[in-house]
Amino acid sequence: MLKTDAIIIGAGPCGLSAAIHLKRIGLEVLLIEKGSIVNSIHRYPTHQTFFSSSMKLSIGNIPFITAKDKPQRNDALVYYRTVAELEQLKIHSDETVLSVEKTGEVFHLTTEKALYETSHVIVATGYYDQPNRLEAVGADLPHVHHYFKEAHPYFQKNVVVIGGKNSAVDAALELQRAGANVTVVYRGATYSPSVKPWILPGFESLVKNGEIRMIFQADVEEITEDTVRVQTDSGIEEIQADAVFAMIGYHPDYDFLGSMGIQLDEESGCPIYNEETMETSVKGLYIAGVIAAGNNANSIFIENGRHHGEAIALSISDKLKADWKYNR
Repeated sequence: MLKTDAIIIGAGPCGLSAAIHLKRIGLEVLLIEKGSIVNSIHRYPTHQTFFSSSMKLSIGNIPFITAKDKPQRNDALVYYRTVAELEQLKIHSDETVLSVEKTGEVFHLTTEKALYETSHVIVATGYYDQPNRLEAVGADLPHVHHYFKEAHPYFQKNVVVIGGKNSAVDAALELQRAGANVTVVYRGATYSPSVKPWILPGFESLVKNGEIRMIFQADVEEITEDTVRVQTDSGIEEIQADAVFAMIGYHPDYDFLGSMGIQLDEESGCPIYNEETMETSVKGLYIAGVIAAGNNANSIFIENGRHHGEAIALSISDKLKADWKYNR
């Protein structure tokens, strides 16, 4: 049984930020990460450019300096690795937390590799490992993907991108540049307002010029080995497809949150927590990062989720001070 003051589940930017602030109030902190450090960013498309500026992605008051205002994926990977080294954060990577149980005032965590005991648990698991389910026949075929990494393998192939927000638009642009024949299928009637404003004009121009086909108000009914069948205002259409990217969003692991006793709002999917402290209804159990947004992942990003660690550290510090005064 390994004992420590606080355990953070998830070593993404918000988890790292929480670890830094907890260390600064004198706690011994361990991060447990099922993949690699900032695993979600590692899984981003190779040439992904962030919506936020590097200043708004920085954590722990450590400057994030890049040549361009908006950093790319690799810039962020280097930065967060450097921060972890500078702050000497203790990270157990490639280790999945299986359960979290509380007995009295102590939490017991079970992973694939060890047992842990701690007084404070912070869940910063994000949502990127839980893609939204595409409700269509054939959605589980091997050429249907929920993550886009690299466009090169799809040169001169027919590719259908499902979705109309940033991840779908980014994937479509990369695929078109690599010589793929791209069709984008979207349920909405027009472009999503969440699409990055600096890329939308270029995307619209490609659509107008016929270099990307955009189909609005279309529902995917069936995917076969070489086609996507969609229902549109004009009727049923079959689109040739060697590959399909279902870029329709992600959600938190609700089963995992519920297993720890975290209550969820049924309508929004948001965990119920104190917005000032980030503490859930389970005393000593906190959340940080995008999982606080529930189904609305567009409301919390790194730039505002990184501040959750400060609130958590302040809450724990106040509790420890109160306990010390009470026990004098």
